[in-house]
Amino acid sequence: MTPELPNQYIYTPPMEPYLTVIHEDEDIIVLDKPSGLLSVPGKPEELKDCLESRARERYPTASTIHRLDKDTSGVVVMALNKWAHGRIGIQFEKRQTEKFYEARLWGLLEEDRGRVDLPLATDWERKPRQRVDFERGRPSQTDWEVLSRDGNTTRVKLMPITGRTHQLRVHMLSLGHPILGDPFYAEGEALAAADRLQLHAEMLGFTHPRSGQWMEFLIPCPF
Repeated sequence: MTPELPNQYIYTPPMEPYLTVIHEDEDIIVLDKPSGLLSVPGKPEELKDCLESRARERYPTASTIHRLDKDTSGVVVMALNKWAHGRIGIQFEKRQTEKFYEARLWGLLEEDRGRVDLPLATDWERKPRQRVDFERGRPSQTDWEVLSRDGNTTRVKLMPITGRTHQLRVHMLSLGHPILGDPFYAEGEALAAADRLQLHAEMLGFTHPRSGQWMEFLIPCPF
């Protein structure tokens, strides 16, 4: 018998919409991942439902090239064959893709733009959380730009240069401004201020593996 999970860890992925495809061709599909849905399956049976498994119900050869955190929504590209997977995967590895996110932060950022350059490593005592670690951390950089300020929150555009786990969350926390609704890094009013993590992968750009044309996909921020 599978042990009962604590309430905060019960996985209840959204069912509507079940799968949103914004582009498809013979090599790739581009999807709009909702907040609350895993990108790939977890090991327990309770975590099998994910964006990849849903995509494979319609596109049996679909494979994951990159991931978004469960609580992050936005643009995801998948490959429909190994050749396309390899070609696009190299672009991610060599940082030849372009992407930006939109987020709402707790508190008011004083500056209008900046860069966070802090190394990140797994916080093994509180996994899956990450932490700034100058001894063991991997280099991590995020550019940010204020879009608007409203009350005690700041809306920002985030442009990650590297792609570490929870990078945007920890980098914003390091500025003293956690992302609203973040179940891992926000506390008190910052956590209660939103019913979901206020982080959205708004744009992804890459070179199509077959045509060689630059393509950009934009999904407007839902919050």
